[in-house]
Amino acid sequence: MTFAMICFAGELTSAWSQMIHYAAKRGYGMKLAACMLALCGASLCAQSKEPLVEFEKMTWQEVKQAIQAGKTTALIYNGGTEQRGPQNANGGHNLIARETGRRIALKLGNAILAPVLPYSPNRASADLPGTIGLTPELYAAMNEQIAEQLIISGFKNIVLMGDHGGGQKELGELAAKLDAKYSPKRIRVVYCDQVYVGTREHPGAQADFEKWLADNGYPSGGHAGVSDTSEMIYLGADSGWVRMNLVPTALGDPVGKPGQPRDPSVPRVNNGITGDARRSSAELGKKFIEMKVDYAVRQINQLLDVKPTATAQ
Repeated sequence: MTFAMICFAGELTSAWSQMIHYAAKRGYGMKLAACMLALCGASLCAQSKEPLVEFEKMTWQEVKQAIQAGKTTALIYNGGTEQRGPQNANGGHNLIARETGRRIALKLGNAILAPVLPYSPNRASADLPGTIGLTPELYAAMNEQIAEQLIISGFKNIVLMGDHGGGQKELGELAAKLDAKYSPKRIRVVYCDQVYVGTREHPGAQADFEKWLADNGYPSGGHAGVSDTSEMIYLGADSGWVRMNLVPTALGDPVGKPGQPRDPSVPRVNNGITGDARRSSAELGKKFIEMKVDYAVRQINQLLDVKPTATAQ
């Protein structure tokens, strides 16, 4: 078994941890266990060749050097904090935005991901106390100031995106406003909607993924359903973002087939789930995240009229 098979994504897997524990328990000595740990760490360092693209993890010198080297696009990917059913942690939008945004930046090759804004237009509820929301006006104002701060820092292209339904309209309007203001200075501000639902004429990743689910026999759903839960399982189940023991019972408010009215005789379920999330899986989440990245990269390159760069390996 190779180190690459045991070590994955910059963390010790349970398999490797068990091997180290086994070595110590069998009396092979702590030195051997420590040696195995060091070897695995060295292997991880060798595998991790992806450039740093997260603004909040960089120093000011690294940001400046990145801009000078051509990373002049800043991604403002908004998250959100809200209840996501009994099985999912409230900060799921932030987990998704951070990792999807990082992958988009890497695939673009010329971008840096700004810190994810963890709040979006929404309203708190005493019945389902997992939401912290902003007014649409405050949300737009915060994104405007963040965008202009990044422009002052030297970025020439600003891309606005959001992982939550609330706020999409505001991001689109803000991008149009700032682009009109800054384009005469050869600075662009654009809105990427393909990472989310998109439009009727040009469906985004979420709309196309929901269609794929329906075409392949998965139940209709919405908030905290198969799509949301699968993303979180794929990106964060090992880190506690999903209560995997609750996924088999993750059944929420019934949803009819697309285009059909809801059956009024069916009792409502108020647990934060819209639809049926019981068939959620990491495999589905991986497919959805990859679609989001591909759709976003294609649209951003089109909006900024640039040729795609080689993906960082």
